[in-house]
Amino acid sequence: MMPVGGIHSQPVHVSHQATAEFATIPADYITQAKNTYRIFYGHSSHGAQLVQGMGMLLAENPLYAYNNGAGTLALTEYAGDLGSWGDTSWVPVTRQQLDNPENDFNMVIWAWCGGVANNNEAGINVYLNAMTQLEQTYPAVTFVYMTGPLDRWAPVTVRRNNQFIRDYCLANDKVLYDFADIESYDPEGVYYPDETDSCGWCYEWCAVHECPGCPSCAHSHCFNCYQKGKAFWWMLATLAGWNDTTGCCTGLTGNVDCSEDENPDISDISRLIDHLYISRRALCCLAEADCDTSGGPPDISDITALINLLYISHESLPACP
Repeated sequence: MMPVGGIHSQPVHVSHQATAEFATIPADYITQAKNTYRIFYGHSSHGAQLVQGMGMLLAENPLYAYNNGAGTLALTEYAGDLGSWGDTSWVPVTRQQLDNPENDFNMVIWAWCGGVANNNEAGINVYLNAMTQLEQTYPAVTFVYMTGPLDRWAPVTVRRNNQFIRDYCLANDKVLYDFADIESYDPEGVYYPDETDSCGWCYEWCAVHECPGCPSCAHSHCFNCYQKGKAFWWMLATLAGWNDTTGCCTGLTGNVDCSEDENPDISDISRLIDHLYISRRALCCLAEADCDTSGGPPDISDITALINLLYISHESLPACP
């Protein structure tokens, strides 16, 4: 199990990949997360999408219960966000909450509203430095970083500032809820580079697929909130120990099963690419991922070899040790 506190040996990148993997999360890890985490969450309208999505999932399955007594996830919401232009008014609020002996929060999350669009590199660095200082002051608490929502009025600024946040978190082993990445991809993994926070692809997707409804989804389509809720539970389950790579080589013979579905295919290539170049999240298949039989750690040549093995030569893959 990963530590409850904010010290991690690798980044936890909550991206669109999390929504694709949501259905595979064992119920035990959802229960473990509910029993482990007590969350303080500061947000305004855009950040409400996570909680609205959680409500949609709860309507489908009581497993995803929160704020309903024992055995449910404890989530305290605070009306406020990360502001703009280097605003740090959220920092003393955080300290006040964590210093209050009546509280027992062990996870803190703050969301952006329009602050990533209304910001520059210096302002983003103020945010990153403030979060890091809080982590150092409260090492028993997990602090979740966030990217900001997409923005039709300042798309270039938002992409640039979100990438600052993303690069910092991946380089420094932070927990990052990648708000912008989640709303940039549909469930088939199609990327929409010019998308906005209204989620245009959601309307197109739900016109031809069955999608759940909701009372409201702030600034966006219900399906966007639904995806945000899935990603949130994925994050909690992952932090609670799911996808822990300790001893997870399961004796597969002749296959690299990076997606753990016992059916090597393009999803395994996608997961290996994600591990190497996007989230850098460790994979259970690393022991078997030496597809080019070089004896070295996975790199692009292993991706090439895996593509060749699966779709060109159709030869068998190295067996799990």
